Amino acid sequence: MTNRRTLIVSALAAAVALRFTEQPALAAGAVKFAYSLTDAQWRQKLPGLAYDVLRHEATERPFSSPLNNEHRAGVFACKGCALPLFDARTKFDSGTGWPSFYAPLKNALGTTTDTSLFMTRTEVHCRRCGGHLGHVFDDGPRPTGLRYCMNGAAMTFTPAKA
Repeated sequence: MTNRRTLIVSALAAAVALRFTEQPALAAGAVKFAYSLTDAQWRQKLPGLAYDVLRHEATERPFSSPLNNEHRAGVFACKGCALPLFDARTKFDSGTGWPSFYAPLKNALGTTTDTSLFMTRTEVHCRRCGGHLGHVFDDGPRPTGLRYCMNGAAMTFTPAKA
């Protein structure tokens, strides 16, 4: 006999399974980007977690990225296509465990509405390759009031030349 708890748990399990088995629209090619590869080419190009984050909207564990502790002058770029995304001067410690920035470089990012996990958020992706980077929230510092909460696995860092 099915009770209410079993029904709710089953529905949640189905939603989670669907979330991790279907390919996101951006990665699946529903949107065309200037830099694109086949799924097999992306898998070959990107190491495990970077592939999962950029192409399948996974999230790295908080406080696990070395970029969280990167404080030098320089530029953070997309690990998928090397497009510069953030100047290190806009990075701040949000206390969330992910590299956070208050402003992207001009024409670096795109956004979509993310309704997964039973909430509505603004997903951030690379403008050139469509790779999932993280989400943007409106609880950041001045001057923008925004917090671009990014997955370090989706980015590279190049220090400024002295």
